Amino acid sequence: MRVHIISDMEGVAGIVRAEQTSGGEPLYDEGRKLYTEEINAAVRGAKAAGAKEIVVMDHHGAGKGWSFNSLLPEALDPACEFVVQSSWTQYTEFLEEGCDACLLVGMHAMAGTPDGVLNHTVSGREWFNLRFNGVLVGETAINAALCGNWNCPVVLVTGDEAACREAKALLGDGLTTVSVKTGIGAGAARNLTPTVARELIEEGARDALKDLTAVEPYDPGRPAEIEVDFMHTGFVDSYRGRNGVEIIGPRSICARADDWWTAWRNLFLEPSLP
Repeated sequence: MRVHIISDMEGVAGIVRAEQTSGGEPLYDEGRKLYTEEINAAVRGAKAAGAKEIVVMDHHGAGKGWSFNSLLPEALDPACEFVVQSSWTQYTEFLEEGCDACLLVGMHAMAGTPDGVLNHTVSGREWFNLRFNGVLVGETAINAALCGNWNCPVVLVTGDEAACREAKALLGDGLTTVSVKTGIGAGAARNLTPTVARELIEEGARDALKDLTAVEPYDPGRPAEIEVDFMHTGFVDSYRGRNGVEIIGPRSICARADDWWTAWRNLFLEPSLP
């Protein structure tokens, strides 16, 4: 069994402040340790379930040289390998080769979720709303759609209570979720202790991988429309002239294509044309 673990920082037990997730801040070192150990818990669970190949991909943009590289390599469980990429969703090789399941660790809720700890979508400074074919979504949907493009189901989501609720609504009741904290607004939470959170994540990963048919691979629909509402008008300027992307309002753009992956690449990974 080949298992992909895609991880983010904001949904980790004990992480409640932006300074714990921002590269170079004094509290970032603490956040990295908490983050890496929750990833390790998922690795242990996957290994116990029979996974022979486990690849971890950090999708947290911490800023500076830490973006997509926030985990602590020397502290990682040796049962996995890990990817350092330059842009989120850049690395797809493991999925292209054929991957049995994905585990999402440390997820947070979409922007505007009242009880979502550190809630945002992609960029808290730039993005306001994201929709796939008219459905309001967050980062769990992005990762699930990425995996679904290669027929890989997301079978586990861990994070705060709001992120788990969002994931179940998106992917169905067959999804295994592990809530490690309950939000008290955006910058506070009632947390499980790290030890308990890791035990539950390990158990959740092991159990989720027992039935790879419990969750269908996620496809937002075909043809695909991806809409983004930005915080203010200036953010649309870099998308002018980009292939497959239309400016549809003062703060809004829409990428259209026959499938989600093509639309997403045009919007998120392709540079603007001169």
